[in-house]
Amino acid sequence: MFKKILAPVDFAHAEKSKAIFDHAKVLADANGSELTLLNVVLEIPPYVALEIPKGTQDKTMTQAEFTLSRLAKENGLPSTTKIEIREGNASNEILQMAEEMEADLIIIASHQPGLADYLLGSVAGKVVRHAHCAVLVLR
Repeated sequence: MFKKILAPVDFAHAEKSKAIFDHAKVLADANGSELTLLNVVLEIPPYVALEIPKGTQDKTMTQAEFTLSRLAKENGLPSTTKIEIREGNASNEILQMAEEMEADLIIIASHQPGLADYLLGSVAGKVVRHAHCAVLVLR
C-alpha cells in the first residue's frame, strides 16, 4: 500500500522520535516500503550569518546527519533507510521532499499547540493541509 514513506524528525521534540521510528518500521516492514528519514535544519538569516563563525551551518548539517543515522540504527530501522538533511523552512522542505520522492505517506509528529500555532499554524498542520499524499500525525 505505501511504497515510499517519508518520516521527518525534529530533534527539538526528541520524545516524539521513538513513536515515529516505531510506526515507520512497522509500516515499512509490512509493505516492503522505501523509508526516508528527514531532518530540516533552520536556515540562518544573512544578518545572523555575518556574526557567527564560517562553516557553522555546515557543521550543524553534518551533526544532524550523524545524529539521524545513529537514531535510525539505535531504533532498528532497516539498513536501507535513507537519511536526508535539508536546510530551510521545515514544512516547505518536508512537502518538497515528499513531492520529489513521490511519497505515499508522511509520518509526522505533532505537539500540543501553543498560541503561536493557532495564529501561524504548526509544521504538522501545514503538512497535513498541503501534502499530496497520506499523512499520519502522531500525538
